[in-house]
Amino acid sequence: MIGPQERWYRHVARKRRRRRVPDLIGGHLPARTYDCGECDHAWPCRPARRALLIGFDGDRLALMMYLAAHLARALEALPDRHPALIVGQILCWVPRRR
Repeated sequence: MIGPQERWYRHVARKRRRRRVPDLIGGHLPARTYDCGECDHAWPCRPARRALLIGFDGDRLALMMYLAAHLARALEALPDRHPALIVGQILCWVPRRR
C-alpha cells in the first residue's frame, strides 16, 4: 500500500503528462467531421495515435477517458454515421492490457 504523499506525486505526474498531449499531436487534431486536420485521414490517424500513446505513457485509463470525451463529441457532431463505426474509429485502436 502506498502512502498519501506517493499518491500525490503520482497524481501530479499524470496531470503533467496530460498537459503535454496536445503539444505532441501537433496539427493532427480532429476537425468537425472527425477527420484529421493535417492529413485528412480518420482521426485519430497514425501520427495522432502514436503521439497519444507516447503522451499518456502507459496510462491506459486516462487515454480511454480522453478518447471517451472525443467519442461523445463525435457522436453529437456526426448524427448520420452509425455509432458503432464512430466507436471503432476512436476507441478500438487502443492496445489491450498485457
